[in-house]
Amino acid sequence: MDIARRNNVTVTGNPRGRTVVLAHGFGCDQNMWRLTVPALARDHRVVLFDYVGSGRSELSAFSEDRYASLDGYARDVVEVCAELDLRDAVLVGHSVSAMVGVLAADAAPERIGALVMVAPSPRYMDDEGYRGGFSAEDIDELLASLEANYLGWSSAMAPLIMGNPERPELGAELTNSFCATDPDIARVFARTTFLSDSRDDLRTVRVPTLVLECAQDVIAPREVGAFVHQAIPGSRLITLNATGHCPQLSAPEATNEAVLDFLASLR
Repeated sequence: MDIARRNNVTVTGNPRGRTVVLAHGFGCDQNMWRLTVPALARDHRVVLFDYVGSGRSELSAFSEDRYASLDGYARDVVEVCAELDLRDAVLVGHSVSAMVGVLAADAAPERIGALVMVAPSPRYMDDEGYRGGFSAEDIDELLASLEANYLGWSSAMAPLIMGNPERPELGAELTNSFCATDPDIARVFARTTFLSDSRDDLRTVRVPTLVLECAQDVIAPREVGAFVHQAIPGSRLITLNATGHCPQLSAPEATNEAVLDFLASLR
């Protein structure tokens, strides 16, 4: 199978620089990184892709069995890295892709040498001694609403996820991205995302890691960022002066600065 075509892989930037792989979150595609790519491209080789089922990937390659767990998405990452024969790449994962990155780095340590976790959450559901931001009832209602009327759910949820109500164009962009996803595929990805519990996987991280959280984020509250930081020895936690769950769009300058500073520290 042609992995590059399957995952709509794009390679840009400086071919002599260290490779940075950008992995998008639920309901999104590689276009969500368009304000990040120019900042990275001068000194780094930049790889973008769409998960199978997202963006301009080959939808025919989607398998509910494979993508019913985050391991399926991690396989996409590993297979893209193998296709390009990447070594010691830096994986920048947004939202659920932060945890996908953890799984990919554990599965193929020779491919991924550092992680940047943008608004990560290893578990969205509250648990004893852990605040993920959602009760079990919240998650049940969210998934039921999504499955009953995906387009309506997208129109209601995307602006809340994006935050920044004074900038409605941001919420509209995320809404359009959600609505462009096949509802049946979105249902699988949503269940995989919101029912996942990857807290134990954080213990496998052995590479330099940057955790980026937003000052206000309804999907990944500050307690989650603190949990991830504490669970990964030696990780660096930065709280961006940003609102919402997509700082690469709502606060690109601050996000890019934090990522570039981290990349410079790896040299």
